[in-house]
Amino acid sequence: KPQNKEILLILCLHFVYIFKMIKNFNIFLLAIFVAFASCSFTTKTFDNNPNKEKLLMQLVSYLLEEGHFQPKNFDDDFSHDVYKRFLKRIDPNKIYFYESDLKSFSEFETKIDDQLIKFESNFFNIVYEKLMLRIDESKSIYNKILNTPFDFTIEENFESDSEKLVYAQSKKDMYERWRKQLKLTTLSNYYELINDQESKEDKKDFVFKSLENIEIESRSLTLKNIEETSTYLDELRREDWFSVYINSIAESFDPHTYYFAPQDKDRFDASMSGKYEGIGARLQKKMNEISITELISGGSAWRQNKLQVGDIILKVRQEDELEAVSVVGMRLDDAVKLIKGPKGTNVILTLRKVDGTVEDLTITRDEIELEETYAKSSIVKKNNFNFGVINLPKFYIDFQDVDSRNATSDLKKEIDRLKLAGIHGLVLDLRNNGGGSLKTVVDIAGLFIEEGPIVQVRSSGNSIDVLADRDKSVTWDGPLVIIVNEFSASASEILAAAMQDYKRAIVIGSQNTYGKGTVQNIIDLNKMVRNNTNGEMGALKFTTQKYYRITGGSTQLKGVKSDVIIPSRYSNVEIGERDQDNPLPWDEIKSANYKPWVSKVDYQQAINLSNARLSNNLDIKLIKENAEWIKKIRSKNLYSLKYDIYKAELKLNEKESKRFELIDDYNSDLSFRSLPYEQLLIEKDSVLGTNRKRWHESLSSDIYIEESLNVLEDLVQKPQKSDLSLLEE
Repeated sequence: KPQNKEILLILCLHFVYIFKMIKNFNIFLLAIFVAFASCSFTTKTFDNNPNKEKLLMQLVSYLLEEGHFQPKNFDDDFSHDVYKRFLKRIDPNKIYFYESDLKSFSEFETKIDDQLIKFESNFFNIVYEKLMLRIDESKSIYNKILNTPFDFTIEENFESDSEKLVYAQSKKDMYERWRKQLKLTTLSNYYELINDQESKEDKKDFVFKSLENIEIESRSLTLKNIEETSTYLDELRREDWFSVYINSIAESFDPHTYYFAPQDKDRFDASMSGKYEGIGARLQKKMNEISITELISGGSAWRQNKLQVGDIILKVRQEDELEAVSVVGMRLDDAVKLIKGPKGTNVILTLRKVDGTVEDLTITRDEIELEETYAKSSIVKKNNFNFGVINLPKFYIDFQDVDSRNATSDLKKEIDRLKLAGIHGLVLDLRNNGGGSLKTVVDIAGLFIEEGPIVQVRSSGNSIDVLADRDKSVTWDGPLVIIVNEFSASASEILAAAMQDYKRAIVIGSQNTYGKGTVQNIIDLNKMVRNNTNGEMGALKFTTQKYYRITGGSTQLKGVKSDVIIPSRYSNVEIGERDQDNPLPWDEIKSANYKPWVSKVDYQQAINLSNARLSNNLDIKLIKENAEWIKKIRSKNLYSLKYDIYKAELKLNEKESKRFELIDDYNSDLSFRSLPYEQLLIEKDSVLGTNRKRWHESLSSDIYIEESLNVLEDLVQKPQKSDLSLLEE
């Protein structure tokens, strides 16, 4: 029990924070328990033993045990699952650990649960120490291998499926495993270099290399690539590997429960809100150098127009500091932390410019908007009709600033602008949209119906909340088509399902969407600890609810089935929720009380007409064949290391793949354009203009967009349902 007012005040602050953050009452109760746990830990243990890993294990295990939608018992089965998961994550190709290492680890196979209860990490410690040793040993292995020429005339194979491999029994076995893997990489380089040389046979003054020299160059390229990987591994700290361990625990609950290390949480926040504070440049580290790879349109560096792609950052200095910090050889994450900062502050970069000169450049930080995160629209004329196309990459929102830019307000603006342009129908493209805010998707659905339930949400205590649109206003009441694919997930599936159930829209795309029917909450672990002197703790995203269609069925595993099915190249690739190793099961609940959208538009007739068109479409047939071919290629895991066989297989693949080049050459001859407000922006922003030009060109060569417009055209001009049929419904 709290013994003084200070601790009681901290408890109250915990309650207020969590209650503002999440509405679910069960999680609110959980927050109370966590608040007590964190205070107890802080007052009794933390001050005497400032161990960040123990604190992290305590917070994560408690949240998972008490707050997860489908909690697991911390028992031997759980321990065995975490054991296998962690080893697979840190050594997926079995190129570091030996069988003898696994024997030394095996004593912990059923003890991880006991250690977790005690907040101990003995298993992690022993594995981490051994991994560091093995990674260091691997450097001498790959250097020795790549110092010796490969013989590409020997008949031998490389098995790429690690599940079929056992751990190496000896150093000889390990050497052989590395040798074959490096030989395959070098063989690929060898093949490409020979192909490149053969393509230049007709060029005058071209100096041909011998096969011996090509082999040497191939090994050099392989060594360069693996040294870059090795540099990345060397930069990882113990805390990075510990995050992998924590996530092996978290993901044993379900695929969407995840621990965010501090820097990962920052990236997640930026992706959800579409903005961050910095200079507006993307960086890349190659070997020891950090270079500029892109300037974000509209950012402060872009506006200043002095930083260039290709510039190398040598040092970073804050405006209130005298000494600059060298970033040569520094971890990319650490360099980014130095460059980012509050809006309005200055950062001074010492640069080696593209022309070789060295100079200091002062840049004022600003709020940077990631334009690719936001909704964008285009208009197209097809025959006598104008149609709008809106691409929504994510259901974005800034959780820290609810009044800032979000998907709902942006989408409404684009629809209003398209209406002013006189559109007759609307396409909403949700392909590759992995979801986002649950509140946002409910608000967006409300733009297309008068009012009513959008999604049902069930908590762990089986209580069911119906999230509904209560705003009777409708932003768009005309013909609507929603495009989805295998990567449309979560909030995308909620919107597509709701519009389908209301008979408000026709859903076009892959046979099934991703199939993620769960809701996650994010807890900032820093808010759970008082007087933390261990630095940033990160955050935990964990599954707290499942959602269901208003008809009662779950989208979990099954996803949303399109009304008009158009295959994609990835139709046969295992990428959905059902293909994960431990997804939550599918189930169903009672239907919500709702009334379908009343309209004279005959959606079923439009669906039938579309299916009839597609059944005779040769391009669709080619896409189906391509999907089968991709499945065949991806299932291959045994590769020949003999050049003649390797070459023959690749040539056969290249010949077969040429049949599918027609897919990329497809063009609808439709002309897409920006709305007037954006055309004015493009006049001042060449980067935006280039991006929109590329998008419009991709829309013109997109068979899914064209068929969506065909469906809209059918909805606008084909005979509609009679008043009698409306009464019968």
